[in-house]
Amino acid sequence: MKNKKIIILTIIIAILIFIIIFALYYYKKGKIGNTIINKSEEQIIESILNIKSYDANLEVTIQTNKNTTQYALKQELKEEKCIQEVVKPENIAGIITEYDGNSLKIRNNKLNLETTFQDYKYITENNLWLNSFIKEFKETNNKKTSTTEKEIILEIDNRKNTYSSYKKLYIDKKTGKPTKMQIEDVNQKVLVYILYTEIKIS
Repeated sequence: MKNKKIIILTIIIAILIFIIIFALYYYKKGKIGNTIINKSEEQIIESILNIKSYDANLEVTIQTNKNTTQYALKQELKEEKCIQEVVKPENIAGIITEYDGNSLKIRNNKLNLETTFQDYKYITENNLWLNSFIKEFKETNNKKTSTTEKEIILEIDNRKNTYSSYKKLYIDKKTGKPTKMQIEDVNQKVLVYILYTEIKIS
C-alpha cells in the first residue's frame, strides 16, 4: 500500500513538472493560440513590418471638404497578390480590385464586368492597404515610433504630400495586431480613418 502511494505521488509530481515545463516553453516562445504574450515592442514591430499575407475586414471613413463617406471593405494580401472587395455602401458593393504585381483588374460581380490595366505599378501606393504603409515606413527616414500603455504607434511624416502628410498605424500590444490607421493632411486633419474590425495575419 505504501509503495502504491509513493508511485502515485511520483507520477503526480512528474505530471506537474511536465505541465510547468510545457507552460514555461510556450510563455517564452510568445504565443498561446492567437494571443501574443510577453512579446517585446521591438518583436511586435518587426512582425508587422514583415507581414507577407493577411485577411482583413475594414471600416473606412473618408473626409473631404464637402462630405464624409463610409465604406466597409474586405482585403486579402498573399505575397504580391492584393484583392479588395467593397461590401458597403450598397450601390458599389461587389466591386473587386485585384493586383498581381503587374496588372490591375477591376470587376463588378453584380454587373459581370471586368477591366484589366497592364503594367499598373502604382497600386502599392494605395493608402488603404496595410502593405502600402509598411513599404513606405521601411523606405522613409522620416518616421518615428511611440507607445502608450496599450498601443504601439508607427508614424510616417511626409509633408511633401499635402493630402497625406502624416500616416499613423496603431498596433495592440496584447495581440500584436493592427487596430486602426489614419491619414492626416499637412494641418493634421484626419482625412482617412481605417478601423480593422477583424484581421488574420499568416
